[in-house]
Amino acid sequence: MGRILIIADTEDSCFATPRGLELARRLGHSAEVVAFTYAPLKGMKLNAAAQSEAKKRLLARREAQVQTRIDKYRKGEQKVSLKVVWEKHLCDWVVKRCSKPYDMVVKTGHRTETLMYTPTDWQLLRECPAPVLIVADRKWHRTKPILAALDLGTRVPEKRALNHRVLETARHLAEALQAELKIITALEIPTLLQDLDLVDPLAYTREMKDRMEPHLQELARAHKLPEKAFRCKKGPVSRVITSTAARDRAQLVVMGTVGRKGVRARLLGNTAETVLRHLKTDVLAIKP
Repeated sequence: MGRILIIADTEDSCFATPRGLELARRLGHSAEVVAFTYAPLKGMKLNAAAQSEAKKRLLARREAQVQTRIDKYRKGEQKVSLKVVWEKHLCDWVVKRCSKPYDMVVKTGHRTETLMYTPTDWQLLRECPAPVLIVADRKWHRTKPILAALDLGTRVPEKRALNHRVLETARHLAEALQAELKIITALEIPTLLQDLDLVDPLAYTREMKDRMEPHLQELARAHKLPEKAFRCKKGPVSRVITSTAARDRAQLVVMGTVGRKGVRARLLGNTAETVLRHLKTDVLAIKP
C-alpha cells in the first residue's frame, strides 16, 4: 500500500484535504494529514509555563479544526492519520518527512496578486523528493481527462527515464479515477534561430519528429499504449501544455521537473513553475 501526505489548508477554504483523501481512496493508499501551526511565543511577555499552555491550546484547536474537515471528506471506513506540528518552516519539515517513501505530497497552491505562487510552493517543487501535487483552488472536475506532458525530444537518459515515470503515474491515475488519459509533447523551435532565419521550421519539425520516434515507440510498447495516443504540438513547452490542458479541460496535468536551485532558479525558473503560473488546474510534478 502506498502513502499520500496531505498538507492541511490553513484557511477556511479547503482543497488539498478532499482532493488528497479522494486520491488516496481511489488509489488504495493510506492518507496522512499534517497540519502546521506556529506562533512566536518567545517574543511575548509570558513565563515558560504560560508559553507551554498557550502552545498546547493552539495545537489542540488546530487539531480539532482539521479533524472536523477530515471527518467531513473521508468516505466510509477510510483510515486517515492526523499529525499536528508546531513548526514555522513548512517546507523543511515536509522535505525531511519525505526521506521516508511517499507516493505524493498534496498541497493547495496559493497565488498572489501577481499570479505567482508562494515561495513555499516553489521550494517544495524544487526540494521535495516525493512527487508534489499542487491543487488548484477551484472545484475538482472528476470526469475530465488526465494529461501527461512528456519531453520526447530529450536525449538525456535521466529525462527519458523520467518520461516513463510520468507516463506510468498518469496512466495509473487515469485508471484509478476512471478518466481518459491524454498525452502531449511540445515541438519547440528556438525563437532566436527562427527569427534570424537560421532554421527552416518545416525541416526542423520533421527532424525533431524523426528524433522523437524511437523514444515514442519505446514508451508506447512499455506502457501498452497505441502510438496514435501521443500528440505532438508546435510551440513553447509551457504554452503547449497550458493551452492543451485548457482546451481538453484536464482535471490534472502530470509532468516531470528537474529542479534548479540557487540563483538560476530565481532568475530563470523551471518549466513546471512557468506552467503553474498559467494553469488553472491541478499539477503533479515528478522528479527523476
